[in-house]
Amino acid sequence: MPTLILVRHGRSTANTAGLLAGWTPGVALDERGAAQAAALPGRLAELPLAEVVSSPLQRCQETVRPLLDARPGLRVHSDDRIGECHYGDWSGRKLAELAGEPLMEVVQAHPSAAAFPGGESMRAMQTRAAEAVREWNARVERDHGGDAVYLMCSHGDVIKSLVADALGLHLDLFQRISVEPCSITAIRYTRLRPFLVRLGDTGDFSSLAPREEPPGSDAAVGGGAGAP
Repeated sequence: MPTLILVRHGRSTANTAGLLAGWTPGVALDERGAAQAAALPGRLAELPLAEVVSSPLQRCQETVRPLLDARPGLRVHSDDRIGECHYGDWSGRKLAELAGEPLMEVVQAHPSAAAFPGGESMRAMQTRAAEAVREWNARVERDHGGDAVYLMCSHGDVIKSLVADALGLHLDLFQRISVEPCSITAIRYTRLRPFLVRLGDTGDFSSLAPREEPPGSDAAVGGGAGAP
């Protein structure tokens, strides 16, 4: 079965503003995010991509645009099922403000029980994304063969949930996974099991260096802004 390249969108204006974007329209890549997207074609130059699938949200579409420009034979397929989690009433709010909400503790420690007011549950997000991957795996294998490689551009929580699915981890453990903006995660699917062959690879280790304010123990809902 095919190998899936998962790319989180580049750093966005919401990431740097500390906002939980969700499906809020008009959230674009910031200057650094645009540079990350521009570097993506070089990072993937050796991969013969069969298809490109993207979340319909602007920040993902902008992330794959340089790749499509570099490979005129490719076109992007938009799929709502790999779009961001529907955070409902939390969308557009500051993460610092949301940290005090009782639901945030559930999101951190028991995400399989978390449902956002006016939005969807994290279980529903994982289910729709995993179903999309399985359908695209079958489609890519049918059209391009079992050794094909294809790319999906999505969002932090969605990618983390797909990694958990591939590893057979309960959704309650997915907050232990981290994927930075424009990071590359690769999952090779086989008849019996998936293999996680890359996780959150940016080629930049600066985010591992000690910081003046060490990161806390909570996971960044939505994925975080990455290295400073």
